[in-house]
Amino acid sequence: MTKISDVRAKTADELKTMLLDLRKEQFNLRFQRATGQLEAVGRIRAVRRDIARVKTVLGQQARTSQKP
Repeated sequence: MTKISDVRAKTADELKTMLLDLRKEQFNLRFQRATGQLEAVGRIRAVRRDIARVKTVLGQQARTSQKP
């Protein structure tokens, strides 16, 4: 699980890369669950929340950069 302070310290490019990695991990976890190979079921929830954190911070950064 990623702390929000760690996410806020990253640049937009780093956050986009992090989001891509998290989505790949989410896909792999879903695939493992479907095939019955998933052991860490709590990881799915943690990845989903990490994705939400990253998307929230990206949105906040976008809003603050648009202000005149």
